[in-house]
Amino acid sequence: MFWQQRWRGKSTIWLVGWISFALVLAVSCGSGTGHLSTSAPPSTPVGSSPYLGSDAHASASTSAPLSNRSVGSDRPISRAEFSRLLSLSELVDKVKPTVASIAVESVRRGLFFDFSDEGAGTGIVVRPDGYIVTNAHVIQSANEIKVTLPSGVSYDARVVGRDRVTDLSVLKIDDQDLPFASFGDSDDLRVGDWVVAVGNALALRGGPTVTQGIVSGKGRRIVTEIGELYDLIQTDAAINQGNSGGPLVNLEGEVVGINTVIVREAQGLGFAISSSAAKPIIDSLIAYGRVVRPLIGVAGQDVTPAIANQLNLNVTDGVIITRISPEGPAYRAGLRAGDVIVSIDGIATPDMASFLTLLWSYEVGDVVQLEYVSNNTIAVTSVELVERPRES
Repeated sequence: MFWQQRWRGKSTIWLVGWISFALVLAVSCGSGTGHLSTSAPPSTPVGSSPYLGSDAHASASTSAPLSNRSVGSDRPISRAEFSRLLSLSELVDKVKPTVASIAVESVRRGLFFDFSDEGAGTGIVVRPDGYIVTNAHVIQSANEIKVTLPSGVSYDARVVGRDRVTDLSVLKIDDQDLPFASFGDSDDLRVGDWVVAVGNALALRGGPTVTQGIVSGKGRRIVTEIGELYDLIQTDAAINQGNSGGPLVNLEGEVVGINTVIVREAQGLGFAISSSAAKPIIDSLIAYGRVVRPLIGVAGQDVTPAIANQLNLNVTDGVIITRISPEGPAYRAGLRAGDVIVSIDGIATPDMASFLTLLWSYEVGDVVQLEYVSNNTIAVTSVELVERPRES
C-alpha cells in the first residue's frame, strides 16, 4: 500500500552546515574586527519572506525593527536574530491545522479466517465543509476510514471519489468552518526552490512531522505498483511511510504538491503530484465523484535516441504509439501503431508526460489537430476526443 525508502538527511546536513558557517561569520563580524556590511543602499531591508518568524524583525539590543535597519548597519545581526530569520515556524503554524491524519482498516480474506489490516496516511483539508484530499492508494480496499484533525477530533470518513491515474482520492467528513489549505501554482516552481513536506510520518503520535528540502526536478514520470504517474515534483525533503497524501508547500505556505511516493532503491528521492495536475482532479471528484477525461485511444512511450536509432526514425522526441484501439478516434483518424505523435494543436509533445498533460486539458468532444510522423513522413489529422471509460 505504501512506498518506503531509507532517508539519510543529506539536505538537512547541508543546511545545518550552511547555518553554522553563517553563524560563525555573524559572530566574528561582531567581535570588534569588523561588521556585517554591504554596498547596498540604506533603504535595502533584510529578508523578504513573510515566514521568517514573528520575532524575526525584533532587535536584541534596540527596539527598532530589523527591517528598518539597513544591511550595512553598524550593529551586526545577533545569533538569535539570525536563527529567527531562518525559522519556518510561522509557515508550519499556518499549514498544520489543515493537515489530517488518516487511519484505515481493511479485511483480507484467508482460507479459513479473515484478517484485519491497518494502514496510515495523510490528508489535506481543501474545503471548509469537510472535503479532504489524499492518495488513492492510502484508502485502497479500506472498509473503515478514520480522519483525525490536529484539534484531536476524529471523524468517520466516506469516499467521495478516487482517480487511480493520478493516485488521488477525496474524502468527506461531517463538519463545517474547518481551516483549509490554499493551493499555489506549481508551474511557478523552479528547481532549487525550498519546499516543506508535512505528514503523518510513521503514524507517530504528537502531530504531523515536518521536513524541508528543495525541488530537485519537475515533470518527472515514474512507474509504481499502481501504474505510471506523470507530472511529478521530485524533492529531497524527507517523505516517509505515512506521508502519502500530505502537502508539499512553498515558503508562502501554499500547497504546490501532494506527496505520493518514495523510491526504496534511492536516497533522498521523493515525489509529489504537482498542484497544477491535482487541482482540476480534486475539483472534478468533488463535483462529480469521478474524473471526466478525454481519450484518443492509444498507448505509447517516449521516443528516446536509442529507440529512434533502433527503428530508424528521423525524430528523437515525441510519443511512439505502441498500441492503438481499432474502435478509438485515433485509429479512425488514420494513426497506426509505430507512428510518432509530435504535437497537439501545434504544441509540442516531446514525451508521454507532456502529451497526457496537454491531452487532459481538453474537453470531451473537442476536435484537436494531431501532428505525427508515419514512415518518416510528417502528417496532420483531426481527432475528435471521446470520454475515457469510467473506472470500475
